[in-house]
Amino acid sequence: MDYFKKTREDLLSQKEVKVEIGDVFEKMSNAMIDEIKANNEANKNTVFIVPVGPTGQYPLFVERVNKEKISLKNTYFINMDEYMTTETELIAEDNKLSFVKFMNEEVYGKIDENLRPDEAKRIFPDPKNPDAIGELIEKLGGVDICFGGIGITGHVAFNEPSDMPVEEFKKLSTRVIEIGSDTRVVNSIGALGGAIIRMPKYAITLGFKEIFGAKKIILGVFRDWHRAVARQVIYREISANFPATILREHPDFTLIVDENAAICPY
Repeated sequence: MDYFKKTREDLLSQKEVKVEIGDVFEKMSNAMIDEIKANNEANKNTVFIVPVGPTGQYPLFVERVNKEKISLKNTYFINMDEYMTTETELIAEDNKLSFVKFMNEEVYGKIDENLRPDEAKRIFPDPKNPDAIGELIEKLGGVDICFGGIGITGHVAFNEPSDMPVEEFKKLSTRVIEIGSDTRVVNSIGALGGAIIRMPKYAITLGFKEIFGAKKIILGVFRDWHRAVARQVIYREISANFPATILREHPDFTLIVDENAAICPY
């Protein structure tokens, strides 16, 4: 059966994946707020894995945090990846592609100072100590929710497709990777106006060990080419050749599909 012909109604009626259709950014922002408020009331930490892509949830999140005076003092934000200029060097924090720059300027810097998380709770993967995030997650008792998007090759964070058996792929932890050519092309269109030659060739990424280990996983799709991605996540054979399919094995995985991505691509 050609899963690219699956309709919007098919996506909602299937049982393989929990699918929600609606505003990806609003739903992600609300999920972040709801989890933080519940944990604050219970005097518990909140631990998130967060992306820079998608990013549309952050303005909504910041607005509600400031308006509702929601303290982030007990919230840990673990960014899932970052670009690197070489196999050993992180991209400069003043580079327009830097995820550190984005988070500092567009998220933390726009939150009221008395509400924003301490710098020690704003975590980014470090190629000089790639095991640090896994150790922190273990110390904190796990990740409450992993948020993210899905790349055109099915990658989550920068976990590119692989011929590796699924169970081995799920054991991969934070590491430096070479970014696939398809990913570089697509990312260059959105970030650099198609200047592929200027796109970094390397990144450090959380692995599926950290991502799959989260208590909940919420991923959003919203672009034109996400129409095909969404259908592959749901219907394609589970394998590391399209890594997001592996998340179908997770006990609490939600795929948020906006009305654009819900349109049948064929």
